[in-house]
Amino acid sequence: MLALVAAPLGPRPIAAGVIRGVVHVSSAHASAPTAFQAYPGHANALPDAAMDPRGAPSDAVVYLESLPSGVDDSIQRAPAMPQLAQKGQRFVPRVLPIAAGTTVDFPNMDPIFHNVFSLSPVKRFDLGRYPRGHSKRVTFATPGLVNVFCDIHSSMAAYVLVLPHHAFTQPDSDGDFALPDVPPGRYVVHVWHPDAPATTRSVDVPATGDVSLEVTL
Repeated sequence: MLALVAAPLGPRPIAAGVIRGVVHVSSAHASAPTAFQAYPGHANALPDAAMDPRGAPSDAVVYLESLPSGVDDSIQRAPAMPQLAQKGQRFVPRVLPIAAGTTVDFPNMDPIFHNVFSLSPVKRFDLGRYPRGHSKRVTFATPGLVNVFCDIHSSMAAYVLVLPHHAFTQPDSDGDFALPDVPPGRYVVHVWHPDAPATTRSVDVPATGDVSLEVTL
């Protein structure tokens, strides 16, 4: 369910608006974390190892379907290479949105071996097994969803959502989000979550003021 409310905040120095709002995940899609089966050897050094809980609002990705020509070049990029770490027998973060062409670092921060692989047609790879303190990198050139796993720990799973531009964001733990500034016009907003059906809505961004979305998955 999406509620669309205009929320004028006064004129901006440059004609641009922000799509901001909140994502709620229904309790039907949520669950508590489940403990892993212990890994032999040094697993007792990871007493808090657990599967990621389902339904966290921060696992959502909010993004625009497309942008006017030239707008993507003006969107601020992250200053550092994104990471999908192996930490506490989990992939951290569970969901990583990136723009096509981005290289992702996969460091192992656990005192045990891990493996990183994907059989997704968007990007198929296998980084093999490597120990703590080692890292390997993968470049994702094609938009789409890439499911990531560890062949040692079957409960470990992550999602790399490769998008065609940089107009995307993730909510915080309370579900609040704000997309990058965009020029006035009509946009299609997508809200994706690994545990719930995706949804879309057309949004009109005014020349002055913002637009607020309340999303319930």
